[in-house]
This record gives sequence, C-alpha cells and structure tokens, in this order.
Amino acid sequence: MKILFLDQSGKPGGAELCLIDIAKPYRQDCLVGLFADGSFKTLLEENQIPVKVLTRKEIEVRKKSSVVQGLRSLGQILPLILTVAKIAREYDLIYANTQKALAIGSLASFLSNRPLVYHLHDILSPEHFSETNRRIAIALANKFVSLVIANSQASKDAFIDAGGKSEIVKIVYNGFEPAKYKVEKSEVNHIRQELELDGKFVVGHFSRLAPWKGQHILIEAIANFPDNVIAILVGDALFGEQEYVSKLHKQVRDLGLENRVKFLGFRDDIPQLMTACDLVSHTSTSPEPFGRVIVEAMLCQKPVVAAKAGGAIELIDHEVNGFLTTPENTQELTQIINKCLKNPEQIASIAKTARQNATERFDVININQQITQHIKSIMGL
Repeated sequence: MKILFLDQSGKPGGAELCLIDIAKPYRQDCLVGLFADGSFKTLLEENQIPVKVLTRKEIEVRKKSSVVQGLRSLGQILPLILTVAKIAREYDLIYANTQKALAIGSLASFLSNRPLVYHLHDILSPEHFSETNRRIAIALANKFVSLVIANSQASKDAFIDAGGKSEIVKIVYNGFEPAKYKVEKSEVNHIRQELELDGKFVVGHFSRLAPWKGQHILIEAIANFPDNVIAILVGDALFGEQEYVSKLHKQVRDLGLENRVKFLGFRDDIPQLMTACDLVSHTSTSPEPFGRVIVEAMLCQKPVVAAKAGGAIELIDHEVNGFLTTPENTQELTQIINKCLKNPEQIASIAKTARQNATERFDVININQQITQHIKSIMGL
C-alpha cells in the first residue's frame, strides 16, 4: 500500500514523532509531504523515510484564526492543494496528520479521487481552537474523510461533541518502542554530573514552554521545598510564546529559585534525562489529547504525576501506576512531590507497575497493526 502522509510542521512535536513511527513500516512505498522545512525533515531522513517539503512559505492560519484570516491565505493554499492532488495520484491513500494537513488533504483527496485518513492529535475544544477552525475541521472530516484515528477517548469525544460523525472514528493510542527507554546507568550518572544533580531530588517537566502546559505551576510547587528539591524544564517556546518564557524566568527570580530551576531548552536525549529524574511532572491547565510525555516517563520506569483531565485519565490509575492531581492545583502537586520524597520504596513499586502497563498497552508494533487494520478496512482489503 502506497501512502502519502501530510504534516504541517517543520519542527518535531508529539504528532510528528508519532508520524515517524507510523510511517516506518511503509517507508519503501510512502512519501511524507511537509508544509514547512526544518528539523522534522532531518529526523524523517535519519529514519530513511522519504520526505519532500511542498511549500517554503508558512501557511498563516493558526488554531485561533478567524474566517477573514483564513481567506487571506487562499492565494497560498490553492497552489499547495493542486500540488498535493497531483502527487496523490501516485499513491493509494492520503494520510493527514495535522489540522492544516486535513484542510489541504481534503480538497486534494477530492481532486485526486483518493481516500483520506485524518489522524486526530487534538482535542477540538474552545481552549485550543477558534469556533471557525472547529467548524471547518468538522465539516471537512464529515465530507471527505473515510477514517478518523483519534489518539484517545478524550479526542474522540470532543470530535463527536463538535459535530463529527461517530461512525468514522477509531481510537488508536500513540505507539512507542519500549527498548528506547531502557537507559544505561552510566548514561544517567553522566547527565546527573553534567547538570549537577547529584544529591538532589529532581522533578522533570518535558514539553514546549507554553501557558497551557503549566510550567509555572511546577515552579510554584518547588518553592515549597528545601534546596535539595529542584526542577529541570526540558523544552522551549514555539508558536510565538516567548513572552511566557520571560514570565517563567521572572517567576524563578522572584521566588529566589535561580539555582533550583534549570531551563534546558530542546533536547534529543529525553529518555536519559527522564531516567535521571526522581519524578516527572505533567501540569497542563487544559485537557491533554493524549500525553506522550506521560507514557515516556512510565517506560523510563519513573513515577509521573499528571493533571487529571483529557487523555491523562486514560493513561494513569491514581496511586497504581502514577498520580493524578487537579489541574492548576499547586497544593496537590506539592503533596505528591512530598509523598515521593518520603516513600521511595512505594514509589519505586508504582514506577515498576507503570513500565509494565505502558509496555503492554503502547508497544508500537501492536499500535501499527491496529492502524493498518483500520486502513485496510476502508480500502476494502
């Protein structure tokens, strides 16, 4: 089966990392078409996945864009649709991995007479998308998409609540390679020495720096502990969120935490950094569609505390394979950190259970088999 994958981003986020795993089994007969150049293209090439940048100018439509803003981009979008439609005729299927890919892929699917799959990595809610964007996404999906793959029950429910057809949606969680998260002790020792973490209780936060990701909540919690409890923030701003980064640095200075909160920026050694932590914190203020970081921490056999909303509820059973706290509740987060500090044996048992659960539920081989079966069903194979 020949598949044309489409993705809007030049930078690797959760949806893009997921796409790499999905495309690998098809790399002899697929192409990933990108709407922007960048490091994601390099990652695809490193994984021997054919890739082509289809436009050099960024599509100027955002999740909160209005109708007027969308209309302004038509001059750029129409040529891209024609380009994608022409390429799609050489493939059996179009696989749209992001919102803008859905918009382009829908009309390209119509023009090329090729079936369209939409991988839904988002919760289509007012917190994340303008009403215009939600309406357009649902209208396009209902009209042109043969299969919507939702990355969680939360994503599926939001899609249906927004008016999407329930009969075209299948839930398939993100897949992972468990072996990638087994880290040698020497690597962990090296990172702890490099970052001066020895003798510290390290709480890690792994995501882009954005208000809804809630790094400020973790910083507030860290201020409630003595000097041996520190935080590492892995990630940086995307999509014009630099103002929030400045606020985080100011918050750290105001609380006198300059030596206890480390901003590490984007890193490609996530398993090693997670394994060097004593606890991984997820503090999103809005429901997370899935929670890739949560599963990664579980596979690293590290305890994880997550905001109790969205996909996180489907991943964590409180005090069995992790912890859940009320979103934006610093007091509850402080209590969990304190519990982890005082009960290392119990926490180690929870972390071990987490790894076993994650390995069984999210192995990429099984996940890819589910996706293939769903695709074959719409292709009549």
